[in-house]
Amino acid sequence: MVTRALNEVETKQMLGAAGIAVTPCELARDAKAARAAAERMGYPVALKIVSPDVVHKSDVDGVRLGVATGTAVRRAFDELVAAVRARQPDAHIDGVAVQPMAPPGGVEVIVGVSVDPQFGHVLMCGLGGLLVEVLGDVAFRLVPLAPRDARALLAELRGAAVLHGVRGRPGVSLPALEALLLGVSALVERRPDIRELDLNPVLAYPDRAIAVDARALVAVEA
Repeated sequence: MVTRALNEVETKQMLGAAGIAVTPCELARDAKAARAAAERMGYPVALKIVSPDVVHKSDVDGVRLGVATGTAVRRAFDELVAAVRARQPDAHIDGVAVQPMAPPGGVEVIVGVSVDPQFGHVLMCGLGGLLVEVLGDVAFRLVPLAPRDARALLAELRGAAVLHGVRGRPGVSLPALEALLLGVSALVERRPDIRELDLNPVLAYPDRAIAVDARALVAVEA
């Protein structure tokens, strides 16, 4: 099977067309275009390198957050490209993704899809950050999900109390998270060519849940 990796911009376009909430994202191929995109979106913005050869952008210093002026955007664009060139000289660089900064205070959630050879598409959900990296706090369901599956998936997480609010921090919108999970499930049902899907992080707030970063792997004809 031949697969193709979709970059963040392409993946978010696919998710957005399916009705899944994502942060707006534009691909800028030069510093001038990056500044124009930032001015359309409003400052501050995040800039991320877009390259089929870079899987983890932070490993190559490929992310800039909270960029607040046009001059800073142009400088950040040049810095990102130079950083990748220094660490992966042979990497093909498509450009830089520009997106508005998400509001602070969201709870990080990770949502993913993979394909089991026997059972087909499997959806994973977990609490992001250290909880998923260190504790592996994740739960799984086979696609397609019913509404009760989405609710149960979130309830199974060992850190589920974080979603309900702890130490004076407000809880998140569970209906919004459930809707996002169901939207991902429905997308994969319609698109069996999706072999992997990674929404990391999804930021959950008291009134919404939105995917801030995303990537996908799709099957293509040889």
